[in-house]
Amino acid sequence: MLEKKNEKEKIKLRGQLKLYIQWPSVMAVLLVGMNVWVYMIDKRAGGLMVFFVLLYIIMAGSLYLRSKTVLLKDLVEFAAQYGVVQNTLLKELTVPYAILMSDGKTIWMNDLFREILGTKPRRDVPISKYIPELNRSIFPKEAQDTVEMDVYYGDKEYKAELRQVSAEGFNDTGLILHMPAEKEYFIAVHLQDVTELNRYIKENEEQRLIAGLVYIDNYDEVINSVEEVRQSLLMALVDRKINQYIARVDGIVKKMETDKYFIVLRKQYFKQLEADKFSLLEDVKSVNIGNGIPATLSIGLGLSGDSYSQSYNYARVAIDLALARGGDQAVIKDGSGITYYGGKREQTSKNTRVKARVKAEALREFLTLKDRIFVMGHKLTDADAFGAAIGICRAAAAMEKRAYIVINEVSASLRPLYECFVRDSNYPDEMFLKSAQAIEMADENSMVVVVDTNRPMMTECEELLKKTKTIVVLDHHRQSSDNIENALLSYIEPYASSSCEMVAEVLQYIVDDIKIPKIEASSMYAGIMIDTNNFVNHTGVRTFEAAAFLRRCGADITLVRKMFRDDIESYRAKAEIISSAEVYYEKFAIARGVGLKIESPTIIGAQAANELLDISEIKASFVLTEYNGRIYVSARSIDEVNVQIIMERLGGGGHLNASGAQFDHTNMEEAVASLKAVIDDMIKGGDI
Repeated sequence: MLEKKNEKEKIKLRGQLKLYIQWPSVMAVLLVGMNVWVYMIDKRAGGLMVFFVLLYIIMAGSLYLRSKTVLLKDLVEFAAQYGVVQNTLLKELTVPYAILMSDGKTIWMNDLFREILGTKPRRDVPISKYIPELNRSIFPKEAQDTVEMDVYYGDKEYKAELRQVSAEGFNDTGLILHMPAEKEYFIAVHLQDVTELNRYIKENEEQRLIAGLVYIDNYDEVINSVEEVRQSLLMALVDRKINQYIARVDGIVKKMETDKYFIVLRKQYFKQLEADKFSLLEDVKSVNIGNGIPATLSIGLGLSGDSYSQSYNYARVAIDLALARGGDQAVIKDGSGITYYGGKREQTSKNTRVKARVKAEALREFLTLKDRIFVMGHKLTDADAFGAAIGICRAAAAMEKRAYIVINEVSASLRPLYECFVRDSNYPDEMFLKSAQAIEMADENSMVVVVDTNRPMMTECEELLKKTKTIVVLDHHRQSSDNIENALLSYIEPYASSSCEMVAEVLQYIVDDIKIPKIEASSMYAGIMIDTNNFVNHTGVRTFEAAAFLRRCGADITLVRKMFRDDIESYRAKAEIISSAEVYYEKFAIARGVGLKIESPTIIGAQAANELLDISEIKASFVLTEYNGRIYVSARSIDEVNVQIIMERLGGGGHLNASGAQFDHTNMEEAVASLKAVIDDMIKGGDI
C-alpha cells in the first residue's frame, strides 16, 4: 500500500526553484509571439525566425529533460548533507537540548545535555527521574505555551524552557513509531546554566545598604535615675554598646541626637543580626552603673530593593511602629511585610502627662469642628471599650456636641451597665446605635472615635471608617501592622492599663473642672478595674491617679462590684473550664470551653484565664472558648512570658500579659494543635 501511495505522489518542485526551472518555457512562449509579429510584417524574415525558435525550443526541452533527473539527484544529496550538518550542529550545540515524549520519556538529547546528567539516560525512564522538577504536571498544554522554571541538578542551577513541538502527520511518515492522534507532539527542553549569574545577583543584592534607626526609649527616665556626675558615663557606655554591635557587622553609626542614632549596614549581615535576634536589645539593658531603670532600645530597619531613600522611609515607618508598640524591640519592614523581634519587657509608664494634654487639645479641636460624632470599640464590646466610649461622649457633651455609641451586641456581663444608661431618662434613646443606623447617618462631616482597638477589622463597624475622613484612635494595645492608617489623631499608649485610664486623663484637659455624672464615672472605673483584674495587672502610678480622679467624680465601687458579679451558671462554667485545663511544658495552662450554656462564654473564658495564673509554676494561661461559630482565645501571663507575641502568630494581639486571638472555625482540637505548634516553634526559636 505504501508503494502505491508513493506512485501516486509524484515528485514536484516548488517555490523559487520551480520558477527558475520553468523560465525557458516562458521564454519560448515569448519568442513564438514575437515570431508571429515579425511574420506579419515580413513573411521572409518570419519564416527564417521560425527555424531559430524551433531550434531554441528543441534545445531547451532536451536540456530540461536531461538535467531534471540530475538536478533532483543533486538536490536530494544536498538535503541529505544539509540534514547531517544540521543534526551535527544540534548535537554539538552549546545549549543543552532534549526532546521528550508527552509522558516525559527521553527520545533524543544532545551531547551537552547528556554531559549535564553525567550518565547515559535510559529511554524508558522519564526525565523526572533525573531532574524531579521536569515532570509531566508542568509540561505545556498548548502549542503556543512556554513553560519557564528554575531547576537544580548536582551543584548547578539551570533555567529550563519547555515548548510543545507539533508532530501533526507524524503517523503518516512511516511505521517506526505510532503516536495517538491527540498527542502528536513532542516536548522540547533546553537548559541555561544560571549558576554564575545567580551568584553575582545574590552578591550584588547582599552588597545593598540597609538604613536603620535606633532610639533610646526611656532616655529621660534612665538619666534621671542616676547621679548627675554619672550621666555622661552611662550614655557613653550605651553609645559603646551600640557602636560595637554595629561595628561587628561592618556597619556605620551616626548619632543624630542624644537618644537617636542612624545606622547603615550591608544586607549580607542582616541575616547575622536576625540569627542572634538583635541581642543589642538585651546588651543595652545590662548597662548598670547605679541607674534604677535599665535603658531600652527601639530599632527600625528598612529593606527595599528599589532605592536607598525607600529603605530610609521603611526604617522610619518601622521605628514609629516599634515605639507605638511600647519599644524594647526591633521592627523590620520590607516590601513583603513587617517582622518583630524582642518586645518581651513591660514598658515603664511615664509619669509626665504632656502627651495626654497635647492629644486632648487636638481632640477638642476636632470635636468643635464636627457635627456628628460616632464612638465605637471592638467587636464584643467589653467594659473597657464601653467605659472609654462613655468618656468620649462626656467630652463631646462638654463641647456642646452630641455623640453616638455604635454597639451591635451587648454581652451578658456588660448588660447591667448598659441598661443603666438605657433606663436613665437623662440619656437619649438613640444614644446607642447599630452599625446599619450609624452608616445611614454618617457623612463626610462626621467624626469617628475608635477606642480600645487600633485594627479596622476588629472594630464594631469597619464600613463606618470609610464614610468619614476624620478618625481618632485611642487605644492601649500594641499597634499592629494592620492598624487604622488614615487616622488624623492617633493616641496609642501600650503602657496604659486601659483605654478608660487614657480617656480619664484626656477628660481633665478637655475643659476645666469637667463634671462627670456618677454613672459615667462608675462605667470608666469599671473599665479600669476589669482590664487590670482589680488593679493587680499592668497598673502604674497614672492608673491609680485616673482611678482617684473618677472616685472624686463619684464612681461607685460597690455598684461596680455588684454589676460584675457572676450568676451561678457562669460560675459553674468557669469551674468547668478550669477543670479541663492541661499543663503544657510544665508552665503553660491550656483550657477549653466547649458547649457552655451561658450567654457570654468569652468573658468567662477571660476570667478563667486570670484565675489559672494563681496556680504555682504556671507562667501563662490560654483559654479557648466557642462562640458564634468561632473559637476565641484569651491569653494571660504575669511577667515571664509575653503572650502578645504568641497571639500575634495566631493573627491576634494585645498586651504582654493580656492578649487574645480568634479562629474562624469551631474545631477545638485543631485550634489547640495550632496554639501548641506556635508555642513549640517559639520555644525552639528562643522567643519564649
